[in-house]
Amino acid sequence: MDEKEALRVGAAVRRRRRSLGLTLAAVSDRSGLSVPFLSQIENERARPSSRSLERVAEALETTTAALHAAADSARTVDVVRAHEGGSGVRRVARGGHQLHAKEYTGEQDTGREYQHRNDEVMYIADGAAEVEAEGRAYRLERGDTLYLSGGVRHRWRATEPGTRILVVAVAEHIDATFDTRR
Repeated sequence: MDEKEALRVGAAVRRRRRSLGLTLAAVSDRSGLSVPFLSQIENERARPSSRSLERVAEALETTTAALHAAADSARTVDVVRAHEGGSGVRRVARGGHQLHAKEYTGEQDTGREYQHRNDEVMYIADGAAEVEAEGRAYRLERGDTLYLSGGVRHRWRATEPGTRILVVAVAEHIDATFDTRR
């Protein structure tokens, strides 16, 4: 493991710890590593040895490979060119990241109802669309944005030729639900 790779794992460790609802003290108890050292790892100020990272992974009920994979996806820079992708629907962000983003072009009307686990935003880049959400209809025009919290049932359709809609959502594999008990 090179230094750059070792340092990048900190954000993945923090995300995993928080997703489990654990404190640094709890991870310290489970791993036998000190709270200050764990904090330095998460803030990418310390470089854990292979054995220390294994202990952290075990404490977080995962593997070092999973932490490395999460670290790699956390620090990706990727350009998607306008000409890439098919007609109608085009991914504007590739890979298994925390956000999914797609551009819909043309007269889209699948008639399908959607209900996503996490939040999403629809931005009308060109044209117009109608969205039904929670029993209400919304007419959106160029420049309008609609926010939908996770769990909201909705359907939408473009209402003008050449309509372009950008949909950005928190990925389904991310647990971004808010727990009021914490």
